[in-house]
Amino acid sequence: MCGIIGYVGRNAATPVLLGGLRRLEYRGYDSAGLTIQQAGGLRTLRAVGKVARLADKVRAEWVEAEVAAGHAGIAHTRWATHGAPTEANAHPHSDATGRIRLVHNGIIENYRHIRAKLEAKGHVFASETDTEALVRLIGEYHKGDLRQAVIAALRRVEGAYGIAVLSAAEPGVIVVARKGSPLVIGVGEGECLVASDPAALVAHTRRVIYLDDGDVARVTADSVDITDLDHAPIDREIAELTFEAGAVEKGGHAHFMLKEIHEQPETVGNALRGRLDLVNGTAVLSGMGATARELLDFQRVVMVGCGTSLHAGMVGEFALEELAAIHAEVQPAAEFRYRNPLVDGRDLVVAISQSGETADTLAAVREAKDKGAVVMGLVNVVGSAIARETGRGVYLHAGPEISVASTKAFTGQVAVLLLMALKFGRGRRLSGERGQALAAEIARLPKLIEAVLAQDAAIAAVAARMAGHDHAFFLGRGPMHPVALEGALKLKEISYVHAEGYHAAELKHGPIALLTPGMPVVVLANRSPVLDKVLGNAEECRARGARVIAVVTDGGPPVAVADDVIRIPDCDPLVATIPAAVALQLLAYHVARLRDCPIDQPRNLAKSGTVE
Repeated sequence: MCGIIGYVGRNAATPVLLGGLRRLEYRGYDSAGLTIQQAGGLRTLRAVGKVARLADKVRAEWVEAEVAAGHAGIAHTRWATHGAPTEANAHPHSDATGRIRLVHNGIIENYRHIRAKLEAKGHVFASETDTEALVRLIGEYHKGDLRQAVIAALRRVEGAYGIAVLSAAEPGVIVVARKGSPLVIGVGEGECLVASDPAALVAHTRRVIYLDDGDVARVTADSVDITDLDHAPIDREIAELTFEAGAVEKGGHAHFMLKEIHEQPETVGNALRGRLDLVNGTAVLSGMGATARELLDFQRVVMVGCGTSLHAGMVGEFALEELAAIHAEVQPAAEFRYRNPLVDGRDLVVAISQSGETADTLAAVREAKDKGAVVMGLVNVVGSAIARETGRGVYLHAGPEISVASTKAFTGQVAVLLLMALKFGRGRRLSGERGQALAAEIARLPKLIEAVLAQDAAIAAVAARMAGHDHAFFLGRGPMHPVALEGALKLKEISYVHAEGYHAAELKHGPIALLTPGMPVVVLANRSPVLDKVLGNAEECRARGARVIAVVTDGGPPVAVADDVIRIPDCDPLVATIPAAVALQLLAYHVARLRDCPIDQPRNLAKSGTVE
């Protein structure tokens, strides 16, 4: 893995491929490569490091006429899984004849068995990757029809893949296939593109075809022919991309992360638009596909997700139980299908994923469906695998999230989960008066976020006093506990500071042994029923020499224990989770900036986990 772009059409492929790779850089990668199809065969270049280095090699090694002559090609940014980030391990990879090239996202789980069989036949491998085993297997089956060879090879493959394949024997043809790793085809005028992310296509076309698992497509400049692995024809509808090319540009900001933090008044507003009924104090979520009577029949809500999405689900757990008196729980998607989960038709399983392609969460969806549960998706990317597989759910409408560290998707997820809790609550036990008050509070969220963003300079000053430390704690209780976890995650992701989030009451049960003089401890001390308890936990840290950074309610009583204070507007404690999270996003951003870290593309991380 990590990014795929392919092109076939009337234009020179190389500039299109390099441009597509640049739009996929946000996903995180360690090497890049491309292959173009020319009259004399296939030309490939690969480089370790950034796409700019690959572009330099193209300029240095290919004359302009060669570049202009290639009208079909594939390219890839790789995030190392099998083998170190070296040029030999970079994609595209070749079959034994050199006449077939392939780029691949995913993991071929039985590649060692395939490789051993091929080595016994005399193949000498040039890389450590699982991908090379697949392309060499395709070469073994190739008898003149590339798609036939791809299908024959994929029948022997176990694992996940999104692939694009070129053959020197079939000019102007790209064969693509997916299982568990996203692929989308862009349909233009006299040209077609393929990519792992629509962000790479929007500069060329808004008309796209999302492939499903098991699809194999033969793509030319003028046609897209899709079959399954049994060669049966498949019709896929053409969808329209809903975002503009400018949505994947920085727009004058120093980093995508900063841009996306500042977009949150708009993106949270998008998540709420048309979904709040202020008169009746409830939410309108038709995408859930359930009547008021059916909502009453659910005995439990189970939320599954990974990383940031898991933290959003934890906030949702508090909201659902408090407002709706329904049993709610959160499970890591990576464990859900392996623990033989106890779910049935009376349970609603909510799959939370920004990309809608997270492999572990998609597997959890399938497990829950197999066990008869009602499953819905809470995703950002329209047409993503989870959205299609669940058939019901709520979109975030946050637009493309480019920075690897999620910001606006998290606040969008929490906003939608608050709406869900409000809707469940009004159907169960929540009074009209309480519902109206909470709906009004939720409606204020864009303004509440704006108030936090207005303190950017003050938060940057706090970050300056924190940036020299290599360890930090984040503490919270109740719905602020998952916000503390998310704040710690943001800091460690982008600044490489070792940060841990804890339930504040758990601090004394071991972690307090790690406190050293001056160590930053961020305490979520906003207005809440347990504020006195939180301040008591902060006192314990201060007594041991820690530097306490308190996130407090604006206009509230002074917090004597704090060395630094970050203020959020006064609002309902459940609603306060969102402005508090935005404050911690800014804190992490400024610490990373001061530490001169690669904020949008942290080391070792990729944007979406499309492999387990």
